[in-house]
Amino acid sequence: MAAPSRRLLAIAGGIGAVLTGSAAAAITVATQQRRHRVDPFGDEPLGELKPDRTSTVAADDGTPLAVAEIDPADGGRPALTLVGVHGFALSQLSWHFQRRDLASLTLPRVRQVYYDHRSHGLSGAATHETSTIEQLAEDLHAVIRAVAPEGPLVLMAHSMGGMVVMELAQRHPDLFEERIGGVALIATAAGEVGTRGIPRGLLSKYNPLTRGVSELAGWQPGLVEFVRAAGGQLTRQAVRRLAFGARDVSPRIVDFMLEMLEVTPVLGLVNFADTLGSHNRYAALAGLKHAHVLVVGADSDRVTPYSHAERIAAELPDAELVRVRGAGHMVQLEQPELVNSHLIDLLQRCAGVDGADSSRRLWRWLNR
Repeated sequence: MAAPSRRLLAIAGGIGAVLTGSAAAAITVATQQRRHRVDPFGDEPLGELKPDRTSTVAADDGTPLAVAEIDPADGGRPALTLVGVHGFALSQLSWHFQRRDLASLTLPRVRQVYYDHRSHGLSGAATHETSTIEQLAEDLHAVIRAVAPEGPLVLMAHSMGGMVVMELAQRHPDLFEERIGGVALIATAAGEVGTRGIPRGLLSKYNPLTRGVSELAGWQPGLVEFVRAAGGQLTRQAVRRLAFGARDVSPRIVDFMLEMLEVTPVLGLVNFADTLGSHNRYAALAGLKHAHVLVVGADSDRVTPYSHAERIAAELPDAELVRVRGAGHMVQLEQPELVNSHLIDLLQRCAGVDGADSSRRLWRWLNR
């Protein structure tokens, strides 16, 4: 994978009008700062972006789901709606850089929708019985029905969110045939979460590390992993090592990760251990055949190793597979400018923007 600065030549510089205003400036400045080893995110207002609208969507069983909507920054009419589906133990705030940069797109203009899973962020709590990927897929369907009932869709999913999208494709294939033109699967797995990465034993609800009743709550494979030490404090070193790949990862990003993890109670998360341990949705990938699919994996991901991305791509031969070198499980936070440039390509393909294919050829030429 080429350095982010070269990709930006193709996205922010080589092709005019792909990005405008603050998005292009923010990405360019971030790249320049990173090159000079200055914390590129030291002054970034992480988690503080204000949505245009917020609402509460009732899931099928009545559980309240917190939803935020972001319109195109220039006020123009959006060509499609992007729905972000976050990972385990996180919240919709984990899409900070995608929210920031994609709002300034003009080709195409994109309306963004983000929400919190049940038992995460600002949404209502799940019971043991509803702490399943199947239920989360129905929750996603409820959000789409409520705030994006019409028009073309693109789904952007990270970690457990990717598993939810796979289940949605299995349960509602008509949605993918008729409306969902693109899917981005980021640092996720279609199965075998206990055979690659963190050992399967850590998934068991009887393991003291995952029960949440002792002083430690353990790491969940296939997810954003975390460790809670005695007294309820999250260990910064463990989060940094297991969620990120680079040695020089921004301290501000690590702090932001810790802030997100502290919001969701461990006791509300451990109920998901069973559904994650039994996750096997390779067959469900066939439901994505009608969509443009982007698969992003990081080669220093200790939670869902890059081999998971390769396996998904092998099941979807028309998918674009991206290997982000040096990044860890939170790749969209660690290398946002690179991830966003691929997301822009996906959005352009889905919107039928003229020159989308040529942008890919230009990037390849720049990185020969």
